[in-house]
Amino acid sequence: MKRTILLSLGLVFLMASCVSKKKYTAIQLSNETLHNKLDECNRGLSDCESQKGILEARLAELQNKNQHLVDQVNQLNNTNGALLNSVNEMATLSKQESSNLERSLEQIREQDLRIRTLQDALTKKDSVTLALVVSLKSSLGNLNDTDVTVNVEKSVVFISLSDKMLFRSGSTELSSRAREVLAKVATVLNDKPEMDVLVEGHTDNVPISRDCIKDNWDLSALRATNITRVLQNDYHVDPARITAGGRSQYVPLVSNDTPEGRSTNRRIRIVILPKLDQFFGMIEDGLKMAAEGQGQ
Repeated sequence: MKRTILLSLGLVFLMASCVSKKKYTAIQLSNETLHNKLDECNRGLSDCESQKGILEARLAELQNKNQHLVDQVNQLNNTNGALLNSVNEMATLSKQESSNLERSLEQIREQDLRIRTLQDALTKKDSVTLALVVSLKSSLGNLNDTDVTVNVEKSVVFISLSDKMLFRSGSTELSSRAREVLAKVATVLNDKPEMDVLVEGHTDNVPISRDCIKDNWDLSALRATNITRVLQNDYHVDPARITAGGRSQYVPLVSNDTPEGRSTNRRIRIVILPKLDQFFGMIEDGLKMAAEGQGQ
């Protein structure tokens, strides 16, 4: 084994000694050149890898920015869509509010028209009532004010006739003075055929029981109907306009504790009423005329 190794070494030395020095030098120079180029290539590879890393980093950054821009665009699109919906809703709401406001104004105008028409009708009715009161007081002016009073309550005219002037105590028969007063009242009633007439009988709280008169209800109703018959039969007041009613003792003017109070409470009250259908007819005519005036 040792001999083989020694032989090999000898051959190598022999071959080396056979290569010229000039070629050996050229080979060394070529080898160095190759090593230099290898080093240069390795450096270029390293630079390329560095550039690649930089470019990959920039690419990742650009991709991130691009995704951010895409997200922003999507967000802006969503915001824009929401704004468009809000604008549409506001436009719809504005139209609805405008319509509601117009309806409210129209209702206010209609209510104002009704109020003004009603006020006009009430003014006309009050004028008629005032004229009626003046006529009654002028006609009845020469009578004792304690026996006959004329007043107005809520635009309704009342004539109150005392019991002592009309009837004897506990009786339903009219006195001659009562007929004189009723004649003057009838004159005014006949001048106002558009008015209805209510005749009310009132008593005090003293119980009564006589032939054909059971109690104060009977007495008050009989006295009212006797007044009604006189107005109809003697003074030609249209009976279709007249209503007779007994109120008994239950609507006193004052306390029944004294003779004077009981005398005050015993009375006939004639109520002159405007016909409601005519009153409402005035209102309807006023509304119709006003509506026609607005339509022109």
